Amino acid sequence: MGEVQWIKLKVGMFDDSKIKYIEALPERDTIITVWVKLLTLAGKYNEQGYIMLSENLPYNEEMLANEFNRPLNSVRLAIQTFEKLGMIENVHGVIKISNWDKHQNIEGLEKIREQNRLRKQKQRERESELLLQSKESHVKSRDSHATEEELELDKELELEKSNTMSGNPTVYPYESIINYLNQKTDKHYKATTRKTKDLIKTRFKEGFNEQAFLTVIDNKVAEWKGTDMEKFLRPETLFGNKFEGYLNQQVSNKENTDNPYANLF
Repeated sequence: MGEVQWIKLKVGMFDDSKIKYIEALPERDTIITVWVKLLTLAGKYNEQGYIMLSENLPYNEEMLANEFNRPLNSVRLAIQTFEKLGMIENVHGVIKISNWDKHQNIEGLEKIREQNRLRKQKQRERESELLLQSKESHVKSRDSHATEEELELDKELELEKSNTMSGNPTVYPYESIINYLNQKTDKHYKATTRKTKDLIKTRFKEGFNEQAFLTVIDNKVAEWKGTDMEKFLRPETLFGNKFEGYLNQQVSNKENTDNPYANLF
């Protein structure tokens, strides 16, 4: 609980019988000073009159002597006197002011309680707001990080939808071309692979037709199959930038025997 700024002392404090008893003792001034200082410490911690340095650390006599700048024996005498008069209690080794309520600043205490309540309420509201913002940010981040492939696929679907609605649909024969390649090479390439579809589409946009793809496949299979070049019988090689050259070459199984990689690059 927060620290209170002041505590109550009655103007008739020195008329109290306990104070009168203390004033008859040899170290009355020191004992009364220790008493007032104890009250202020209890106000600082402000937890039902306990004399605490922190939540888990109660003051002992040595700590009080250092805190009050008084001799240890004088502080011990004061503590013994207060216990004898019932002004303090020893609760499980912790010093506690008896009847602490009569020394409290009630208005100040209530103000602190209200401030603590409002602070906690604002903290909860802020945490709820941050949690909501975090969830919204996560959704936006997830949407904004859609893969390039997904975006391209969406774009392509929109284009194909638009072409279909216009009465001039553009349908690329991905599957028939790749099936022909697999048949000729004994491979298992997929017609749905993004890069493969892009290569086929690009060549079609350049003016080539399906028969051109089949011819390129036939030309390169005749040239490369059974040689070290057979590993290049794949879509990215056959349908790439050298597509037109492959289409128009004169096929011979003995071509480029000295340099089998000459027509690849």
